[in-house]
Amino acid sequence: MALQIGDPIPSFSLLDQTGNPRTSNECKGQLLVLFFYPKDDTPGCTAEACGFRDKYELFKMLGALVWGVNNDNAASHRRFAEKNKLPFPLLCDEDNTLRKQFGVPKALGFLDGRVTYIIDGKGIIRHVFNDFLNGPQHVTEALSVLDEIQRD
Repeated sequence: MALQIGDPIPSFSLLDQTGNPRTSNECKGQLLVLFFYPKDDTPGCTAEACGFRDKYELFKMLGALVWGVNNDNAASHRRFAEKNKLPFPLLCDEDNTLRKQFGVPKALGFLDGRVTYIIDGKGIIRHVFNDFLNGPQHVTEALSVLDEIQRD
């Protein structure tokens, strides 16, 4: 079952593209934009990741961490991050454990979905955005929600 607004996120620990462990515990007290994307170095995923890169300073100003997740390995993530100068971690969910825990749906029944979660400092999901085809819209949506949270 897919996690929804108001649900706590599961406890997790995954390595990023540089081999550093990233855990749900390190996000305590901070906002987290966790975006699941299908595949490194594909046109839609590159547009999405570069959108987060281009607005990264704004995300930081809003007090949010940005982490990308898919099932590619560290070498693939590292090449993708270096090629596109991505300033944020890409988590290696090689067996799709985290994707399954969040309940990220498949697109068209067989492609890994593209879903972004906005998570508050208590580990509670505040917003879910699911749009497989429009990667850049995930950036716009995340910024809008973070701005609303800051005004609350």
